[in-house]
Amino acid sequence: MTQGLITSAYLVAAAFFIASLAGLSKQETARRGNWLGILGMTIALLATIAGVSMDAMLPLVIALAIGGAVGLRLALKVEMTQMPELVAILHSFVGLAAVLVGYNSFFETHTTAGAALTVHLTEVFLGVFIGAVTFSGSIVAFAKLRGIASSKPLSIPHKHKLNLLALVASALLLVYFVSFEGGETALLLMTLIALVFGLHLVASIGGADMPVVVSMLNSYSGWAAAAAGFMLSNDLLIVTGALVGSSGAILSYIMCKAMNRSFISVIAGGFGQVDAKQSSGDEEQGEYREINAEDVADLLRNSSSVVITPGYGMAVAQAQYPVAEICLKLKERGIKVRFGIHPVAGRMPGHMNVLLAEAKVPYDIVLEMDEINEDFSDTDTVLVIGANDTVNPAAAEDPTSPIAGMPVLEVWKAQNVVVFKRSMNTGYSGVNNPLFYKDNTQMCFGDAKATVDAILKAL
Repeated sequence: MTQGLITSAYLVAAAFFIASLAGLSKQETARRGNWLGILGMTIALLATIAGVSMDAMLPLVIALAIGGAVGLRLALKVEMTQMPELVAILHSFVGLAAVLVGYNSFFETHTTAGAALTVHLTEVFLGVFIGAVTFSGSIVAFAKLRGIASSKPLSIPHKHKLNLLALVASALLLVYFVSFEGGETALLLMTLIALVFGLHLVASIGGADMPVVVSMLNSYSGWAAAAAGFMLSNDLLIVTGALVGSSGAILSYIMCKAMNRSFISVIAGGFGQVDAKQSSGDEEQGEYREINAEDVADLLRNSSSVVITPGYGMAVAQAQYPVAEICLKLKERGIKVRFGIHPVAGRMPGHMNVLLAEAKVPYDIVLEMDEINEDFSDTDTVLVIGANDTVNPAAAEDPTSPIAGMPVLEVWKAQNVVVFKRSMNTGYSGVNNPLFYKDNTQMCFGDAKATVDAILKAL
């Protein structure tokens, strides 16, 4: 295939990627967006294979076969609850690829000279730096989401100064690297600094901010891919990386806005550092009332409007299917049922929407926080299934709370609130929830799926 045809194929693939992003912006068109992305990537892969020499054809096909087999295995095996950690580890692969491409490009710098060499060395340095930060940061994010590492933010003395020192040292190494036309020592030293910097950056971010971390790492992986594209002179990698990087950055901004915090404060690890007394689930703030599944069913029967607010606990218990059946039963009785979704519910953006779509919940009754909040005061019953931080009234009522000012689902304004939890422990952020002790709240303890199944049976 001629270079002109390959470039044309890359442009077509890029157009499909842009259309894919547009489709993914809405639930109704998300499936089509996925297929457009798959089609674009297929075109890109075929064009890439057609453009390599015969000597490189066999190793490339073998690599694609191995990677495809691993990806297919993961896609078939992974549970929806494991999707955030899968996304995190995939981001680490992109970062590692950028580092390897950078080193490979560096060893081939003898083919350029003058201004072209300066530009190329800068591309190599920045590509390796972004890739190394993405790689190590994604590993930490994976460990936190997997439960291997604690979700609490790492706090060491002068951590912000250490981060600044790492950036300054990397900048000085860049000047040295370019001025002296390359140097393995400078590149290796910067790589080590970037790896530690990425580890510290994500380790310092609290568990409540993991949705922001996932979208932030998505952005980093995009810029790493774009940097690799510059090093390889591959237009498609540049365009695709820029698309992923910019969309990830915009999504991170949206997530931070939904949590009423600045992007800089999240990245700096300024949230989630609650003291031991506050973060422990042992300190009771009043008396709570319990309710069983049969009584919840009676409460639902006598309601004219119901709002369900799901959280990560629903995902862990795989309770979305019986929840969807309950929704259907209530609608058959003429009861108005809707779902309220917080932007950061779950461990990654859109997590709850995907779960509900998987259970065939109609899109038109799944509403975002801004759409549903004004209706809680006119709602008879709210079911909080596995959510915690996203329904915490302390965000609106307690100016001293670590989540003060964070927009939340105002479920406490409803006539009745039923909270499904395994215990009275705090949520992922470690912040106590006064909702559990309000007069109109009742606690339904147990596994979410078993409890919801019992309610469905009672109905």
